[in-house]
Amino acid sequence: MTAVFQYTKGMLPEETTYCPGCTHGIAHRLIMEVLDEKGLLGQTIGVAPIGCSILAHHYMNVDMCESAHGRAPAIATGIRRVQKDKIIFTYQGDGDLASIGTGEIVQAAHRGEKFTTFFINNAIYGMTGGQMAPTSLIGQRTTTSAEGRDKDSAGMPIRMAELIATLDGAVFVERVSVDSPANIRKAKKAVQNAIEVQEKRLGFGFVEILSTCPTNWGLNPVKSLEWLRENMIPYYPLGTLKHPGEVK
Repeated sequence: MTAVFQYTKGMLPEETTYCPGCTHGIAHRLIMEVLDEKGLLGQTIGVAPIGCSILAHHYMNVDMCESAHGRAPAIATGIRRVQKDKIIFTYQGDGDLASIGTGEIVQAAHRGEKFTTFFINNAIYGMTGGQMAPTSLIGQRTTTSAEGRDKDSAGMPIRMAELIATLDGAVFVERVSVDSPANIRKAKKAVQNAIEVQEKRLGFGFVEILSTCPTNWGLNPVKSLEWLRENMIPYYPLGTLKHPGEVK
């Protein structure tokens, strides 16, 4: 019998603390699977800030560092400056990266820091109770926008991938989704390309991963995937925004 599924060495055998149906686990596995396949687990340092991913070090079988809210790019920059032979990545949510840490991620990308950021966009603050995030959609109900996000008072949802792609220091930018097997395969390819960009030290790499938050969206896991497809992908279109051409 041929095994069709095996645990990757990049994931530790821990019981997850993520909510049922949350797709953080898929994103975790994709990143760790790529690092495992490339033989880079022992050469990698990850940085996770405050947010749902705060316990990523429980699951990811690489050296991990915790940062203050929004400051993961600054910590990763410091690590890069003294650990020149390592693979460095940050793993950040939308509240963290697109709100509190906007300055840090923009400046790191602007400088062309040679690490990779995995940006998990689920259009809401997950860990702290479902408040409106900079990425929440117009009309989306959250605990701080009970009538739905309003453009006049909250502005339009920020498209971080498009913003980062305008910066010269960012050499690889792609938005992917983990809502279906086909899109998960494309997401893994984006992770592979981003890591290869870093291996070649070409510049800053940014992969935005559209994800679900069933608990705070008030939907079951299946409906959450449908909501992502019907509402998030039209506003946050999938695809490559920037590619150096030197990776596969």
